Parts: sequence; structure tokens; C-alpha cells
Amino acid sequence: MSELALALVVVVGIILLTPVADRIRVPQPVLLTIFGLVVALVTPANPLSLDPALILPVVLPPLLFAATQRTTVNEFREHARAVFALAVGLTLATVAVVAVVAHAAGLPWSVAWVLGAVVSPPDPVAATAVARRLRLPHRLVTILEGEGMFNDATALVAYKVAIVAAVTGDITGAGIAVELVEAVVLGVLVGLVVGWTSTFALGRIRDGHAETTVTVLVPFVAYVGAEHVNGSGVLAVLVLGLYLRTFGHDATTSGGWLLGRAVWSYSDFLITSLVFTLLGFELVAVIRATATGAGTMALALLVVATLVVFRAAWIYPAAWLARRRARRRDAPVPIGWRESTVVAWAGMRGVVTVATAVALPTVAANGDPLPHRDEVVTVALVAVLLTLVVQGLTLTPLTRYLRVGSDVDERAETSELRLRATRAALEQIRSEGPGLDDDVRRAAVAQYEGYLAAQEAIDRTRARERDESGHPGLELEAVLRRASDAERQLVLTARRRGEVAAVSADEVLRDIESRALGDFA
Repeated sequence: MSELALALVVVVGIILLTPVADRIRVPQPVLLTIFGLVVALVTPANPLSLDPALILPVVLPPLLFAATQRTTVNEFREHARAVFALAVGLTLATVAVVAVVAHAAGLPWSVAWVLGAVVSPPDPVAATAVARRLRLPHRLVTILEGEGMFNDATALVAYKVAIVAAVTGDITGAGIAVELVEAVVLGVLVGLVVGWTSTFALGRIRDGHAETTVTVLVPFVAYVGAEHVNGSGVLAVLVLGLYLRTFGHDATTSGGWLLGRAVWSYSDFLITSLVFTLLGFELVAVIRATATGAGTMALALLVVATLVVFRAAWIYPAAWLARRRARRRDAPVPIGWRESTVVAWAGMRGVVTVATAVALPTVAANGDPLPHRDEVVTVALVAVLLTLVVQGLTLTPLTRYLRVGSDVDERAETSELRLRATRAALEQIRSEGPGLDDDVRRAAVAQYEGYLAAQEAIDRTRARERDESGHPGLELEAVLRRASDAERQLVLTARRRGEVAAVSADEVLRDIESRALGDFA
């Protein structure tokens, strides 16, 4: 099969399997990884592969930046203790525990530390996709996303230190401390500088397309810039994303914000889909090219068991302490044992583990081959495959069995916030001074009063209980959809007949589609 034909198969597979994943309640990254595995196994040659030198600087920045645009600093601050315990404490502890287990199984200490660093971070993309698609409680989503984003910074610093030790055999405690401080301080500093510069630029561009171009470019600038000065590129992108999420909206035009959200939503979908599909190809390619003996596979299974068991052994006591601390303060209980079980089981490995494993140096500083390199790569990729497939496929049934569902009625929350925003607009219009033209005042008040009356009527209808005549909320949606279709068809017909300019028709269509998105979301 030619490279072009294989790429077409991959794209068609992504298109077809994405709605299937929603329908059968399987996380999309898991299903696409299995798809990539199957296609790679039935394809003798493997022209599609991930370049390890490009995975981190090209793939991670947009994925991490997109994840920051779905959360806020306040959400992380609220769960900072849990996120820190997982992203830093658990990641470093996992490095150490896996290193001890691997050394006991026969690997030298230097190589064992490398293996521990490679397999330590759960995948941020997989965690985010799983948390969002399973409609887990909001606090669980925040904790999993926070861990998935920030543990990469911890793991990659540990990986750099372990590689230096394995390749040169010469590193001290002081050297480790310097590496850690440089990575954190410089990463945060670069993220803040790029964030402030981006906000300054956005406030003066005032063009939606140019603004979106800025937001697409700056995650790569932050990552490469931080890595260039020996900082953490991952941390720089996260700080940048949270900075723009907090301060960038006021500097962006409405058109730029809408376009940017659409671009980042699609980029997140496309990159995630391609990466996890190609991940299946990469797993097959590396395993085919690497000698795998019974001892290596036994070590891989031992490491996977260690990852699963140790994660649970860390999370249950930590959650118990958090509940105890909350009860002493008469605060809401953070998470119970059911939520703890979901968090413990959601430790899938993914893109970062594959990238760091495949990017391992082949020779040491003295010119000799790096010992046990093939063994480390094989163990890491088996860990990715087993955790993604086994834990990914069983997480949905586990969540259903434990009855861990969303604790927030997002539609009601959205409707209530819309009403508050509309009332605030009306108050502002009515508070305008006497110098405002009466026709202008009446027009502005009429627009917002009409919107407020419509929203209140819609909310009342959706809140009504089911009665003998059917479900009013569903009936209302059906009527609104038919009305939206009617105005859409009128505009399209006018554009097709040349009755209006295409630009005018597109502007009206954008209004129609934005309203429909709000009505049916």
C-alpha cells in the first residue's frame, strides 16, 4: 500500500471511528490506537511513523495549550493540593519505585532510572479525552487534567537528568537541583513573558484572523524558547495558556475569540486523532524492530503491574487524608472512594512515554552502545499498549458500575449565566446618562429585553416536568431547529440566486449558526 493510500485509510478511519467512539462509550484515543495497531499489523511495510524529534516540540504545545483553554487558574487553585500531589509527588515517586523494581529485575541503576522516568507520566491527552467524554464530576476532570498537564514537566526534567546519568555516568545531587530549578523558574518565566507579549499584541491587532494566528504561533514559541534556555517547555506552554485564558479575552475581538475557539477545537481533535492513530503504527514498528525475549516481556508485565498498583497505593491514602482534613474544617468532602477508584484506574500512558522511549540515545559518552536500550524501549511501549487498551476500555464500565456521574447540570448553569449577563447588559443600558438619544435607548433596551424574555421562556419550558402530551423541552428544540433550518434555507437561497452579496449572506449565516449552537448545545 502506498504512503498516500495508507494516509487516506487513516483519515477515513478517524472520520468513521470518532462518532463510533461516542456511540459505544469508548474513549476516542483508545479506539484510534487499536485502529492504528490493526492497520499496521496488516500492512507489511510501515511508511507512516512518528519522528521522535518532532513529537514533543510539534505535538505537545498545541495539545497542552488547547487543554488550558478549557479550564481556569481558579479551578487549579481550588484543587492545587491534589494536582500537586499527583503531578509532582506521584510522578517522582513512580520514577523511584519503577527504578527499584527494574533494578531488582536485573537492570543497572542508571538504566533503571531512565525507564522509571520514561513510564512515569500518565498521558495528558488520554486523561483529558477520557475525563471529558465520560462526563465525570467537574472536580475529577480538573484533577485529572491538572495531573495530565503538569506531570509532563516533572517527568521530562527527571528524564533529562536520568539520560545524563546513563550516557555520561557523571551527575551529582547539586546538578540535579540546578536542573530542576532551571527547568521550573525559566519555564514559568518564559511562559509569563510570552503571555504578556501576546496579550499586548492581541490588544492592538483588532483583526480576528491575525489574532488567531498569534494564538496558534505562541505555544510553539514558548516551548522552543524555554527549551533553548534549558527551561521546561511544557511548563512554559501551560503558564502561557493559563495566562491568556485569564487575561487574553479582554484583548481579543469577538470575531477573533469565536474563530480562535473553532480553530483550537478542531486542532485539538485533529492532532489527538492523528497522534493516537500513528501511535498504533509506532508501537508495531518498534516492537517489530526490537528483539523481545521472554525476560523483557516479563519485565514489561512487572512494570505495568507496578504502575497500576503503586498509583492506587498512592491515591487511596492521599484521598483519605484529604477527606479527613476537609471534615476537620467542615469543608465539602473532595472525593470519595468511588472517585478515587476512577482516578487510580485512569493512569494510561501515551504520547510522552513513546516519544521519550524512541528518542533514547543509542550510544553512551564513551562511544559504546547504550546498554539495555532495546529492553527499555520495549518495556515502555508495552506499558503504553496495555494501559491504553486495558484501562481505556474498562474505564467506562467501571465508571458506570461505581455510578460516578457529573455533579453539575451544565445546561442549567449555562442558562442561568446567560440570564445574568443579559440582565447586566440591561442595567448598563438603563444607567446611561440623559444625553443618550431616546431612539437609541429604546432600540438597545428592546434588543436585550427581547433576548431576556426569550431565554426566560425557554428555561421555563425546559424545566417543566414530562406530562401526558410529551416532553416540552424536546418539542421546543424540535421547533427551534425547524425555525433555524427555515432561516438558513432562506439565506442560502438568496445567496444562490445572487439576490445578496456572498459576504452579506455569510455574516447572517454566522449569526444563525451561533444562535443555533447556543440553543442546541
